[in-house]
Amino acid sequence: MSRAPHSRLVLTFALAGFASAIATRVADPLVAVLALDFAQEPARVALLATAFALPFALVQPVLGPVADALGKRRVIVFALAFQALFLAASALAPTLLVLLLLRMATGAAGGGIFPVTLALFGDRVPLAERQVAISRFLACAIAGQMAGGVMAGLLEPAIGWRGLMLLCGALSALAVLPLLRDRVPDLRGRLSFGDAVARYRFLLTHRPALALYWAVGIEGMLVFGGFPYVANHLLETGMGGTREAGFTLAAFGCGGFLYAGCAPLLVARLGPRRMMRLGGALAGGGLAGLALAPSAPIFVAAGLFVGTGFFMLHNSLQTRVTEVAPQARASAVSLHAFHFFLGQAMGPPLMGAIRWGFGLEAGLLLAACGLLLLGLVMGRRQETG
Repeated sequence: MSRAPHSRLVLTFALAGFASAIATRVADPLVAVLALDFAQEPARVALLATAFALPFALVQPVLGPVADALGKRRVIVFALAFQALFLAASALAPTLLVLLLLRMATGAAGGGIFPVTLALFGDRVPLAERQVAISRFLACAIAGQMAGGVMAGLLEPAIGWRGLMLLCGALSALAVLPLLRDRVPDLRGRLSFGDAVARYRFLLTHRPALALYWAVGIEGMLVFGGFPYVANHLLETGMGGTREAGFTLAAFGCGGFLYAGCAPLLVARLGPRRMMRLGGALAGGGLAGLALAPSAPIFVAAGLFVGTGFFMLHNSLQTRVTEVAPQARASAVSLHAFHFFLGQAMGPPLMGAIRWGFGLEAGLLLAACGLLLLGLVMGRRQETG
């Protein structure tokens, strides 16, 4: 397959990845604003992150077999349409409870976009060329994370959080249009409950796969548990607020771009094991920097280190997952996403409990130690099992 079809494929799904990433992270820098608007405690508003991530995780075991049977592009189109609808409805939420319920619905819809797109790339791109194509699509998602942070920081004072939700919904709706023009036939199979259960039973008893699922769940919990509290922390310490929280999230995305640019050199010079150790160290050091930063510029710069280390560690784990069970690759990737977002769902409540008892700084430092240990442990394991 030539490079041109790859470019067309990436361009076709670029806006979908961009819109999905924005929808995932848009609420994180808005916690302080939403707490004031709804007159609620920040810890309660921070549950919006869990409300999105938990349904995203829970739909993965279902969507994998459904997408294989009905067609991946069709599932992505419907997921984008429902995500647009729920984001638009979120702009009208009269209470925090309604907003929480709509974030749950948005998370369930969003679960049918990014993981299913990765599986579709697996169908259409030869293995030898797949990593390049997926990395370009991933860059679109990273750009969405950056844009979400910047949008929240800069546009919220002008259009409010409700305007931001409407804007994100419009982006999701627009992302459907390129997919409707895609004429490549979907690969489809037979929807068999028994076959799906058999694949999942194998994966959940396969030790190398289990180790990766535990690792990626812990990673998601440690990295993203503190994000919803960043804006309030900046306010409480006099370093800023929503704008600076948005810049920190954008810096996290810049770390992803930095890693993507250095990835070929890092793979050649370090190899996956040392990359995981370095990634855990960088991400842990970045979280420690967030905990100890005396000023907003240093706080934002620490976000860059968190992003660089996270993508280095996460991409290494993701690569291992794609080969841990070649005979059940789609199901393996679905379970990977399930555990990753389950970890993200658990992170904010746990960090909130630590924040209430000991302060956010203590929680971030604890997460920093956990990431350092995770990188060391996974860096010592065999590539596959």
